[in-house]
Amino acid sequence: MAKKKMLFIYNPKAGKGQIKNNLCDIIDVFVKAGNEVTVYPTQYAGDAVRMAAEKSKKYDCVVCSGGDGTLDEVVTGIMKSNKLVPVGYIPAGSTNDFANSLGIPRNMKAAAETVVGGRPFACDIGAFNDDTFVYIAAFGLFTDVSYETKQEYKNVLGHMAYILEGMKRLPSIKSYQMKVTAENLEIEGDFIFGMITNSMSVGGFKRITGKYVELDDGEFEVTLIKRPTNAIELNQILTDLVNRNIDTDQMYCFKTASLHIESEEEVAWTLDGEFGGRHRVVDMENRKQALEIRVPWPENVLI
Repeated sequence: MAKKKMLFIYNPKAGKGQIKNNLCDIIDVFVKAGNEVTVYPTQYAGDAVRMAAEKSKKYDCVVCSGGDGTLDEVVTGIMKSNKLVPVGYIPAGSTNDFANSLGIPRNMKAAAETVVGGRPFACDIGAFNDDTFVYIAAFGLFTDVSYETKQEYKNVLGHMAYILEGMKRLPSIKSYQMKVTAENLEIEGDFIFGMITNSMSVGGFKRITGKYVELDDGEFEVTLIKRPTNAIELNQILTDLVNRNIDTDQMYCFKTASLHIESEEEVAWTLDGEFGGRHRVVDMENRKQALEIRVPWPENVLI
């Protein structure tokens, strides 16, 4: 029987660099399952996009290891290649929101075993202008924290690194005047934060976008936070987010398959925790069940 060709792309700097101590075990799992494995460590930001775009069509599957940003790069590259090959994911980042949403194990060898022995799951992917995101596109308060926080701080402090970096921004909160058009909704307002998600976990907080999130339903969960008029309102907003209370007067929360956003000035966006450029006009579309990714069988998922 011919062996399946697998491309394994990993970020050696993700998380605490734990991939280095697990690499042999991971490759051994892949080979024992009948795969011919090509291993590629990324060399710089965006390298996984290039590699996946150029090489993925020559393989039966692509596996990546790193944080959600690494997964984002690999999926973006596969989308650019015009051949949608199955994806495996071994989480090795600081937060791993998307892996948590899919029930992929934190243990790297167990995640590798999920890649070869799990089940295929067709999940939604987001189109963002000419770009792609896997689970979140966001702007405003704290959204630049993940890509401006130094890697060594993330490795040591984990979630606390994001919180500490974010707290520095509170005295200078900026808002954006926007017109937001969804399928059956049109909103105009002054917003300090917005996130368009397809995830059960954001920033390590589970169910922050509501209790009824499906990763394959063809719809995004949208959360837009209005500009507070005073410090009390701001504190209440932060408290509501931590308590997963998204049904408040300070927020718009809804589901949609597409979104058009216009702003009076360029707005910096983050896509899956990485810088997504500055835009005045953004069009997003949910590509329903566009990505096949390996996930655990239901009986193996720890709730």
